[in-house]
Amino acid sequence: MNTDRFEDENPRTSNVTSQSTHVTDEDRGTTYSSECQSNHSKDPFHLSDNEEDSSDIYRPVIKKRCIAVLANDLNLNVSEIAVKKTPRVAYVHSQDLLTKANELIRIEGRAELVHSLIRTYGLLQYLQVVTPRPATQSEILAFHSSDYIQCLQDISAVSDSEDIEEQHKHEVESYGLSYDCPLQKDLLETASLISGASQAASQHIINGLADIVINWYGGWHHAKRDTASGFCYINDVVLCILKLRQQFDKVLYVDIDLHHGDGVEEAFATTSKVMTVSFHKLAPGFYPGSGELNDVGTGRGKYFTVNIPLMDGIKDKEYFSIFTKVMKQVKDRFLPDAIVMQCGADTLSEDPMTSFNLTHFGIAKCVCYMLTWNLPTVLLGGGGYHFPNTAKCWTFLTALAAGKKLPVDIPEHEHFLDYGPSYELTTSPGNKRDLNTDQYLANIVSTIEKNLNNVSLS
Repeated sequence: MNTDRFEDENPRTSNVTSQSTHVTDEDRGTTYSSECQSNHSKDPFHLSDNEEDSSDIYRPVIKKRCIAVLANDLNLNVSEIAVKKTPRVAYVHSQDLLTKANELIRIEGRAELVHSLIRTYGLLQYLQVVTPRPATQSEILAFHSSDYIQCLQDISAVSDSEDIEEQHKHEVESYGLSYDCPLQKDLLETASLISGASQAASQHIINGLADIVINWYGGWHHAKRDTASGFCYINDVVLCILKLRQQFDKVLYVDIDLHHGDGVEEAFATTSKVMTVSFHKLAPGFYPGSGELNDVGTGRGKYFTVNIPLMDGIKDKEYFSIFTKVMKQVKDRFLPDAIVMQCGADTLSEDPMTSFNLTHFGIAKCVCYMLTWNLPTVLLGGGGYHFPNTAKCWTFLTALAAGKKLPVDIPEHEHFLDYGPSYELTTSPGNKRDLNTDQYLANIVSTIEKNLNNVSLS
């Protein structure tokens, strides 16, 4: 992809191909107002019923205790994280999107768990529900190569996987459609709808209809211009960012998935209009094996790529600390106009990846911090292979964005038994040894600071 054309154009005056989105009342849920259990009183996002709401405070810091936590952790004054309006939050969803995403081989069944928990907690009544359409071929070709998309079309037309292997063996091997990107029926149709959902999120913001838009079906950050990679077929994140660039001059991409956001980084490595920041695990043999500290972009995009390679065992406190130190520098130097944040949940301690010691609360604090920037924001999904914990995490983040408290006891619903034995909206910290020494983390922060000093303030 030639990103130079995005470097020099004036996005505020460029022609915008509008994507039609629809706000519906689909699946409005029931509000649950039971009080949190006392053993979770230290969690500032779980508030008792007698605690007062403050509607003039920006969404994630809408509760006083949450404000206090951020002010304490970040040494901020409350006035620094307050604005005078209540945010508008949207949620991209349709039954067709849910059905197709739920059938993806590597995460089969996850989409249903996530949406059903959000619905059961009654959160949909606080959200604009945006119905997406599939991304068109021309929209997909804004990033992906025509040969690659033609291959996906050819494969999607063949119903039997063995026939695909026989008829398209060369293409399958050439375009990465193998072990970690298995073939399946209606592949292009499904990927196009997921990509359309992320573009609908961007378009909803461009249209001025919401301040935050959530698409937990998206976040497929590994796909490259002409290859599938890491369970990802079409890079909806790149398409989401390109859509935002039609309206916003500078877009910041933040990736907190366990795996390096290599596909997004590669797409924007040569432009100064998109800064990519990836917090991820880097270890020998761990996919995708990229995202080193000294990978900073190239050409006009040099120093607009930021990588934070972490080792096993990092905990909530240390993760949040390095996150805020890095992101404060990014904000001061890049001055973004909009944010896309990939919120992969495979960093949770009980995820099958068994790498970090994070809880949903550690992830939530990072998202909360980004939302205090008061910028148009798209929140995307990503990894997360312990499906009940991923559903808990993203439901919690949805409530956080909407400024709503949730009871810790998960309400009974069709998937209630999947949340045993605790049946609570909590995740446990791990006890894996933390290999990230203070010196190692300090070196990352200081190196990034030196690199970002090369970014011209504009």
